[in-house]
Amino acid sequence: MLGQLTGPSRPPLSGGKPRRLVILLHGLGADGNDLIGLQQRWGRVVPDAEFISPNAPFPCDMAPYGYQWFSVQDRTPAALLAGLRAAVPSLDAFIDEELRKRGLTEADTALVGFSQGTMMSLYIGLRRAKPFAGILGYSGRLIAPELLASELRSRPPVLLVHGTHDPLVPFESLADAEAALKTAGVPVETLACPGIEHAIDPEGLQRGGAFLKQVLSAPPA
Repeated sequence: MLGQLTGPSRPPLSGGKPRRLVILLHGLGADGNDLIGLQQRWGRVVPDAEFISPNAPFPCDMAPYGYQWFSVQDRTPAALLAGLRAAVPSLDAFIDEELRKRGLTEADTALVGFSQGTMMSLYIGLRRAKPFAGILGYSGRLIAPELLASELRSRPPVLLVHGTHDPLVPFESLADAEAALKTAGVPVETLACPGIEHAIDPEGLQRGGAFLKQVLSAPPA
């Protein structure tokens, strides 16, 4: 088992004890600081939420800095799945510990991912026994869709956002993920961002904030 994940966090803008939690999962070669700034934009719409952004467990093997959830040197489906699965225990343990420390549950928590962080969010968020409030994914894809039918354990609402000109994770990944999630009975919405490459644009930010407000304002099921 890898060591406990760590990364930056930002307290609720309300100034009180966190009643909600937003976990931000960064992409390949980045670190927790890459996404924690989203709290400045979204904290206003979910003022009772603490934002936390762990560093992935492995040093990036394609750059002299940053972290990765798994290697993409070998992009065969089997290699990507094996790499992703190797990161799951440390992320599961991190989520369990952060919820325990705050006295919160999955129903109080949203996962937000970018690129590789989206792949982790979708994989882990659909396989935990208790559903998260929601999963928000940017510029990612669904790894191993063929396993969903046998491994799915919960169906949190999902919003996927993707730029039409993404050179790193093909835009077609959006439709592929949407189709697989719908087949599995997972409530999913998508937003295509015309002309956007591997990035989050203002429309995607706004839509993501509205999604977080919706899922984190709803009373737990």
